[in-house]
Amino acid sequence: MTYAVYITKNFEKEISKLSKFETNKIKKIFLKLKKNPYTGDPIKYKFFREKRIKEKRIYYLIYEDLSAILIVAFGGKREQQQTIDKIIKYLPEFEKYINSLLGN
Repeated sequence: MTYAVYITKNFEKEISKLSKFETNKIKKIFLKLKKNPYTGDPIKYKFFREKRIKEKRIYYLIYEDLSAILIVAFGGKREQQQTIDKIIKYLPEFEKYINSLLGN
């Protein structure tokens, strides 16, 4: 099964500041996630994962029932715990967001 990959506006803003090399790496990760969203490391829940690019991390949520992945954040090791806590806090809002993107 192929998954659709979506990004939040916040993630889009964060990656606009990156180098071309990092942007290309992220695009390759998106292609891998479409085929197998569970390639990243799990964080607290099966559907919440991270994928590393050197010292940085991409955080994403998997919605199996929608065959969709929502990329929610990008950050370094220093702010890792803060980022994870914030994502967990806003899980219901992310679900509303992905449903609005899909017209549900």
